[in-house]
Amino acid sequence: MNSELLATLDYIEQERGISREVLIDTIESAILSASKKSIHPANDVEVKIDRVSGLIKAWAKLEVVEGNPTCDQILIAAAKERYPGAKLGDVVKWEVTPKNFGRVAAQYAKNTIMNQLRKAEKEIVLDEFKDRVGQIVSGVVRRFESGNIIVDMQKAEGVLTPKEKIPGESYMQGDRINAILKKIDPSGAGPSLILSRVSDELIRRLFEREVSEIHDGIVQVKGIAREAGSRTKIAVFSSDSHVDPIGACVGMRGMRVKNITAELGGEKIDIIRYDEDIKVFTANALQPATLKTVEIDEAARSINIKVMPDQLSLAIGKRGQNVRLTAKLIGWKININSDEPVVEVSFEEKLGQTITSLSDTLKLDKAIAEKLVSGGFLTVESLKSVEVSDLLKIQGLSEDDVQKVVEALKNMDSTKE
Repeated sequence: MNSELLATLDYIEQERGISREVLIDTIESAILSASKKSIHPANDVEVKIDRVSGLIKAWAKLEVVEGNPTCDQILIAAAKERYPGAKLGDVVKWEVTPKNFGRVAAQYAKNTIMNQLRKAEKEIVLDEFKDRVGQIVSGVVRRFESGNIIVDMQKAEGVLTPKEKIPGESYMQGDRINAILKKIDPSGAGPSLILSRVSDELIRRLFEREVSEIHDGIVQVKGIAREAGSRTKIAVFSSDSHVDPIGACVGMRGMRVKNITAELGGEKIDIIRYDEDIKVFTANALQPATLKTVEIDEAARSINIKVMPDQLSLAIGKRGQNVRLTAKLIGWKININSDEPVVEVSFEEKLGQTITSLSDTLKLDKAIAEKLVSGGFLTVESLKSVEVSDLLKIQGLSEDDVQKVVEALKNMDSTKE
């Protein structure tokens, strides 16, 4: 164990940057503290590790006396056996290493080394990452523990808990992952870097990274409202009248925002033009809905909005997401109502509208469109997803009719190109 101990100390000194002397002093103190009772009853006892051989020995400081020695004393006759010049009243160092002490001490040394390593690693992590809290950090997925993703960040490990993971995302060992360093927790037994991919700050940092105008301070992020994995609204403002904040964030051919969306696993991003006028800001945030009236209640910090019936669902959004994110973005409560009753449309009218829409879109006779709708094909998208053999099964639809449908779909695609 002695040579093994010295080799371990050398390795730690070189690889981890912990002073060998500091580590030895710590081990000596730890061994003494843990096994003092079994070493010697004297009050002044010390444990020493030989720096060359690695041997671990214990020593007590004893006063030389003539008769009836206490635990802190030694008879002069015994003292003279090792120290011929010893006199009454002298204090001598007396080896008191217990039998089999090396094996016990070696185990204490091993435990101390591990504790010292953990402490040093925590200090290194704190020093390395303390200025990066709130920034994007990158690492490789190393393993999975109790639902947590452990990320290797070279000098440390980070942990991404299920709560901080974007819903629906999945990772494999070896995958690279970008996340916000949410905080450093050096008190825990596991990884001390707490990561997050659901934080609003991730959106801000991704835009800073992709949009040079934001990084340079020309375009400012005024607010972020996010439902991670689904949709984000980000409000931006330009201090330069010549720079369009939305255009800057979208980028040429939409590449900037596409890169961010890809990093977030397809999360949709609405870029909103910020305005100091709360009415204008609210209208911008609720797009694509068109608002009829906007009334502000400053005292209650609430906004009452009225829209036309056909705009109500747009303003509210799927499962209320549009209005919910807007309220979070502007920091006001929002009430949306339609000021006109919704006119009920009969089934026959809806059917007629569907036939007309399909006929106009594909430039087909209404008779053919009616047969397609009767066969369950209500949209162009539904027609694109079926085989010709399926269309031939529609009652009343001839081969000539099917050929016209196929050609209409081809013409539509070529027109788009």
